Amino acid sequence: MLRCMIVDGSPVVRKVARRLIANETTVVTTADTGYQTIAACSVEMPDIIILDDALSDMPAPEIISQVRALPGGENSKIYLCLPEVDLSRIMRAKRAGAAGYLLKPFNRVSIAEILPPVPVEG
Repeated sequence: MLRCMIVDGSPVVRKVARRLIANETTVVTTADTGYQTIAACSVEMPDIIILDDALSDMPAPEIISQVRALPGGENSKIYLCLPEVDLSRIMRAKRAGAAGYLLKPFNRVSIAEILPPVPVEG
């Protein structure tokens, strides 16, 4: 089962993302702060983390670095979520260990680009 965590200060964004991602092969958890993210990752490391760049409690590169330092953190794919392309923010996140980025508002197509394909039974 694929584990995905959505980290965003907006309950609406978390709800929409959960609806877009959750299915029979993917479980979705959420967090709304950097501290919650790190605490949750220390208990169970998600396979994919979609991380809002504008959390109020911690800068995204710091969250990424701390997640990477946790056991299993080096294997998690972390995607920075931004409202617009900002190369300096993207590069700071990538230097900290982000795999890439998503633009808000995201949709099924943009989410599908970062998720592994769902295996077809047959």
